[in-house]
This record gives sequence, structure tokens and C-alpha cells, in this order.
Amino acid sequence: MSGLLRLVPGEGDPVPLAAGPPPGRSRPRWAADPIAELAREMAEVCAAAVHPDEIAAVLEAGGLTGEQIAERYGRRDAFELATELFALVPRAHPEPGPRPDPWRVSPGRFGLRSVVFTLPGLGYALGSPLPDGPHERFGQPAGTSALVASALVAWALNQALAHRAYVRLAAGGRAAAARRLAAGAPLAAALAAAAALALAAPARTAAFAAGQALYLAAATVLLVLGHERLLLLALLPTAAGGAALLVTDPPAVVGTCLLLATTGGALAGAGWQTVRALRGEKAPAGVPAPPLHASVPYGLFGLGCGVLTVIAALGGNVADHTANPASGPSVISLTLSMGAAEWLLYRCRGRALAALGAVTTPAGLLGRAARVLAGCVGAYLAVLTALVGVVGALWPGGAPPTGAALAALLALGAVLWTGLLLQAYGAAWLPALLCTGAAAAEAAALAPGPPSPLAGRLIAGGCAAVVLLAVAAARLGRITTHR
Repeated sequence: MSGLLRLVPGEGDPVPLAAGPPPGRSRPRWAADPIAELAREMAEVCAAAVHPDEIAAVLEAGGLTGEQIAERYGRRDAFELATELFALVPRAHPEPGPRPDPWRVSPGRFGLRSVVFTLPGLGYALGSPLPDGPHERFGQPAGTSALVASALVAWALNQALAHRAYVRLAAGGRAAAARRLAAGAPLAAALAAAAALALAAPARTAAFAAGQALYLAAATVLLVLGHERLLLLALLPTAAGGAALLVTDPPAVVGTCLLLATTGGALAGAGWQTVRALRGEKAPAGVPAPPLHASVPYGLFGLGCGVLTVIAALGGNVADHTANPASGPSVISLTLSMGAAEWLLYRCRGRALAALGAVTTPAGLLGRAARVLAGCVGAYLAVLTALVGVVGALWPGGAPPTGAALAALLALGAVLWTGLLLQAYGAAWLPALLCTGAAAAEAAALAPGPPSPLAGRLIAGGCAAVVLLAVAAARLGRITTHR
């Protein structure tokens, strides 16, 4: 323990120790300063003590009796000697060692999740011949509205279902989560398929919407139960079909068979893993299910994210009936970035927890947490920007987005990432309301007149991102957040 008290003074140094015992006490003639020698021997114990009784306990544990203390040190007992040692040696509590990071995870798993989030997009290219009938009034292919409505219902319901299943997984284990998924996933798929029928979708479009709903429900089951690799295997037929589209135009029947293989594989995998979870362990008795209203903000957030993503993909097309060659690469890049986004969420939580142990004041924690947040969200936006460049260069007929379009996409990425971070800390309603509010504002901007759809995305997404980042910084700066 360097830097403590110099117990043996050098030449010219002031003597910091008492020159002797109090008046009336005799010092043993055989020692010049036995207490100084004892303080040297017990320097670490004395410096780290928060009360003299701790030193007295060590003295007694070492076998010193009252008679020995009186004879050697001229003090009545261990407590009097400990009090003097406590006053003699300055406090120098050792720094605690580094704590293990409970949020440290391997990035490899999240790279896999990026792939399984992105590959389903190839299904829309394979299934493009399926919708039949005249184009819709906004210039979109037949059945687009029904497919979008079905997908939005599925995203909202499966997001709420995933929340309920994750809560059960944490409280009751895999069997409890599997029971919740077995009850909720079929209902979510049925309601999503019904949304397409409610919009009078043509028969083939309704069939495609039903397959989409079944796949999304099965994927939710596999992701919650941690079987990303099994989901990737189910997606291989769709991936093969997407690769074939780069060099040829396969018949519609081939695309349909590949989509059926992916949907069937995902359903089989989800059913198999659900049964295994139910048989593998029994849920603890008396574990309550989360109330339905607790999952509502998660469903709203999923709905808002879905609307924002659809507008990013189709917004310009709906507004002016023209194709935007940069919209496809932008949305693909956004889905590819979700794996990095999830990994950075864990990284942010781990670094914020480390910041709590490195500061001593609330203001210091707030500043440190704000830097952690800025670093993580900046890293995510850098990954998203890089993916936009790479995917845009590889995309057939694609074009790089304009500066304004890229800024709007980055604002959307910041909204999604920060909303997920706040949800991880238990703040679900604010990101849900802000996300759905931004979605409503961007949808309103699709109507003719100012602002333009792109300006609407910039304004709504930018404002939502700023508010969410400010709230996230304030929340990370609270000590109670990291309990």
C-alpha cells in the first residue's frame, strides 16, 4: 500500500508518531517505539479498517492477551491499542476488483440473428408472382395493402407474445415460456391471416398472407426459445431461391414450393422445440403470468416499428407512384443491422453498470452514462451506414440513398435501438407512444401537400429519436436503474 504513512521517518522528516505513551504510562525499556513497529506490521489491516473494533478483533485473533498488551505496549487492553493504531494509520481502503460483466455475450449469436431477420425478405421476391388482379389505387401490386395489414398485425401480436414469453421464461423456466407460446402463437397467426381476409385480398394473396403469418408466429417461438440455428435451417430454401433470382427467373411454382418448405420447416421446428420444452422441465407452481395490459406497450411498439419500416420501404412509392431504387437496400440494411443492434444493447448495459462502479457522484454517473449511450448508439448508426453502402453496391439496379434519405433511415435506426434499450430497462410505454406517434405523423405526410414523405420521415423520426435519447441518458444516469 504505497503512499500511506511513512512509519519509519527518514532524515529530516517530521516524526508522525506519538513520542510516547500518555503521561503516567511507562514504556518498555527494550523497545524504542513498539506501537510504531506494530503499526508497520498491521499497516494494511489498519488502513482498511472502518472502525477500531476491526483492528481489536484482529489483535485478539492473533493471540494477544491483555497482559501482553500492557507489558509490550503500555496500553490497558486491545481496544485502547486498536484505537491508537486506528488514529495512527490513515485510511486507505483498497479499490474493489473488477466485477464480472453480467451482460457480456458473444457477438457471433447476434450475427446469426441478423441473417435470420433478413432472409425472410427474399420471400417477398419469390412470392411476387402470387398476387393477382389489377394494381391498387396507389400504384402498388394487387394485394399489397392486405399483405401489409397482415404483417403489421403479426408484428404487433408477436412482439406482445414475445414479451409475455420472456417474462415467463425468466420467472418459470422454459416450460412456462413454451406453454405461453403454444397458446399465443396460433392465435397471433390466425388474427394476422384474418387481417388480409378483412381487406378482401385475392385468393393467392390471402394464401401468401396466411403463410407469412404462420412463419412469423413460428419464428417468434424459435427465437424466444433460443433456436436461431434451427430457424436458419428452415430459411435455407428461401435463401436458395433468392440466390437463384440473381441469375435466373424461376417459375412461380418453384418459388411457391420453396416458400412452403421454409414455412413448413419453421412450423415443424417450432412445434418440436415447444414439445421438448414442455417435457424437459416442469414450471414452478404458483408463478403468475404477466397481466395482459403489461404486454400492450410492447405490441404498440411492434406496430409502430412495423409502420415506420413499411413507410421507409414503400412511402415514396405510395405518395408519387414512382419506384425508389434505394428503398430496398435501405430496408435490407436496417434488418441486417438488427443483430449488431442487439449486441450493442448488451454492451450498453454492461458498460453502464461498469460506470456505476467507477463514479462517486450522481452527476458523474449521469455524465459517464451519457458517454456510454452516445458511444453505443454512434457505433450502431455507423454499422447501419456501412451496411447501406455495401448492400446498395451489391443490390441489382440499386442506387445509394440521398443524404436526406440516409438521415431519415439513421433517425429510424436510432428510434428502434433506443426504444429497445428503454424496454430492456422496463420503460415500455414511452417508446411505444413515441414510436406510434412518429408512425402516425409519417403516414399523414404521405397525403398530397407539404410536408413531403421524406421531410415527414426526417421531422417525425428525428424528433422521436432526440426525445428517446434524452430519456435514455437520464434513465441510465440513475443509480436505481442498475439494481
